[in-house]
Amino acid sequence: MGILRQPPVPAGFTGTRLGVCNLCEAICGLELTLEDGAVTGIRGNPDDPLSRGYICPKGVSLADVYTDPDRLRRPVRRVPGPDGAADTWEELGWEEALDLVADRLAATISEHGGDAVGVYLGNPNAHSLGFGTHGAGFVRALRTHHRFSASTVDQVPHQLVAWQMYGHQLMIAIPDLDRTRLFLVVGANPMASNGSLMTVPDFPKRVRELKERGGRMVVLDPRRTETAKVADEHHFVRPGTDAPVLLAMLHVLVSEGLARPPAYVDGLEHLADLVAPFTPERAAAVSGVDAGAIRSLARELAGAGPAVVYGRMGVSTQGFGTLCQWAIACLNLLSGHFDSPGGAMFTEPAVDTVGLRIAGPGRRDRWRSRVRDVPEFAGELPSSVMAEEMREPGEGQVRAMVTVAGNPVLSTPDGPGLAEALDGLDFMAAVDLYLNETTRHADVVLPPTSALERDQYDLVFHGFAVRNTARWTPAVFARDEDQRHDWEIFGALATRIAERLGSPLSDDAAGQLAAEPADLVERLLDSGGRATAADLVEHPEGVDLGPLRPTMPARLQTPDQRIDLVPDLLVGDLDRLTAWLADLEATPRAADELVLIGRRHQRDCNSWLHNTTRLTKGRARHQLLMHPDDLADRGIADGGTVVVTSRVGSVEVAVAGADDMMRGVVSLPHGYGHQLPGTRLAHASTVVGVSINDLTDPDLLDVVSGNAALNGVPVTVSPA
Repeated sequence: MGILRQPPVPAGFTGTRLGVCNLCEAICGLELTLEDGAVTGIRGNPDDPLSRGYICPKGVSLADVYTDPDRLRRPVRRVPGPDGAADTWEELGWEEALDLVADRLAATISEHGGDAVGVYLGNPNAHSLGFGTHGAGFVRALRTHHRFSASTVDQVPHQLVAWQMYGHQLMIAIPDLDRTRLFLVVGANPMASNGSLMTVPDFPKRVRELKERGGRMVVLDPRRTETAKVADEHHFVRPGTDAPVLLAMLHVLVSEGLARPPAYVDGLEHLADLVAPFTPERAAAVSGVDAGAIRSLARELAGAGPAVVYGRMGVSTQGFGTLCQWAIACLNLLSGHFDSPGGAMFTEPAVDTVGLRIAGPGRRDRWRSRVRDVPEFAGELPSSVMAEEMREPGEGQVRAMVTVAGNPVLSTPDGPGLAEALDGLDFMAAVDLYLNETTRHADVVLPPTSALERDQYDLVFHGFAVRNTARWTPAVFARDEDQRHDWEIFGALATRIAERLGSPLSDDAAGQLAAEPADLVERLLDSGGRATAADLVEHPEGVDLGPLRPTMPARLQTPDQRIDLVPDLLVGDLDRLTAWLADLEATPRAADELVLIGRRHQRDCNSWLHNTTRLTKGRARHQLLMHPDDLADRGIADGGTVVVTSRVGSVEVAVAGADDMMRGVVSLPHGYGHQLPGTRLAHASTVVGVSINDLTDPDLLDVVSGNAALNGVPVTVSPA
């Protein structure tokens, strides 16, 4: 044991060192050039078997975080300002800070019960090995049902459908992009995101390779995105109407006898009855997608060449997100290309998070939120109910909060309402690199090390990759003596809280939290059989385990190793969709009605990295995008300032006319709206603006999964 423990570069080192970018799901391999211990260049590693030398602007900026003067390196405590003056921050030692946080959290649990503490886990936790190995132990120590995360503003419909159909929430089918001939993309923009729940570095080159072998890409999206612009075909689709379009495609497959499900799939006849009312003509009337195009795409999916459907944020973050992901799964299952080269397949990672049960298979409705009675899924409540659980008095009210690597004031619905709720807490702690719009409300902030100071193995994203690979990346730099890794923070807090509650951790739990992540990964690798720790040390660029392989039905996690096309939990939501469509058909939308969608940029990383100069230079990209005809109808000048209003709030923002927008649809970027002028964010003129989540509505949910409906929010736009 210990082969993965490798020393960082010595002080003053000059030369090259391999690294990894863990800012997004592409997990690109890097080659860093160092001079006198400082990073002077970062490029993609051409020997990496997955990323193949690709790198995007975010990867080039990785060292900027390491050197960022805004980054916290030691714990800080908020000190209230006198007589209404602004609060200030003072540093304190690690032992004092950890004791303070543990004392306050344990006291809250002792006085009010475990549910009086809430925890929010941000997106970067999925990219951190330390959280993957030690985070669950810390969350368990809080003894709370008030667990929230970025998953419920992002991806829970994927997980729910995977659990219901394949037996495990992380059994998510991946497009075999390197061998497909038809790639149908619905509500996703991998040219900007580098893939999401599809680890696909170098997407631009992979699209070129798709076309070179005679294949094509088709995109359905209410904006002509960066991905749509390189597609062979693009169709505008009204936000929130993807479910009728996808169900209409299923209607064509089953009504025309084109469905070819595998032998281990049940429920085709029932499915045919369920989708019978969803004709292409009915879908066209509400969505704007031509009925002929719907039929043509369905027939092409069932054609001789391998094909696959991929849907992501645009279809998950809407009112019928679960139905959308269910319909996509059914299309892939019935097209004749499921679990075969070029179709929807399953990655076989060297550390099998599914088979080893590192994450549980998924459960639902074991408890419900106190105020709105919303069911949990996979141990979490929807982030959209987080603020009300803090505000509403009574037993189980959240009185103390912990956020870990998250900025929910910018990234969850009704951010101002959440900020107000955070201010009303008795105590708040954050584990985070930065003071941001959320952590500014904390009493104590505990900063972990940055990506270049810690070891990395991607427990999550190797499991969603378009090719089977494995890679171990040791820390480039040693942490300072007065810094702590995230796993050390989690272990110290969990141990202290348990002791203060009079129930010290068991020997097994204490041993797990005391072990270094490198040693835990080594055990996991050696139990998997696809690659050993020695293999990864010998090949620091990564080990190529080959293309995706057929694995069904042996890898199914369902009790009978069969797939049910029509689980009651999923198809039960069709009644709600039918009623919604009937209302829409009876009362068509007003001609001037607008709906809001988000957007991503390749040079952004959710709500952070906006104080990185190299990523924020160039043209402004904070504006509201709006079709020129919609501007003209309202007498709004292109480039002027507008007021955008939803049920929960109003914002003022610059507007830009864009033919890329569907009529009746406007777009604001996700992750903007920073409110910390004292940091280097002040220079970021290209990303100043407002938060889209000042307008998104916490009452709008995908009912089945609890995922926030961030897209399709009704708004009005008028001149400022």
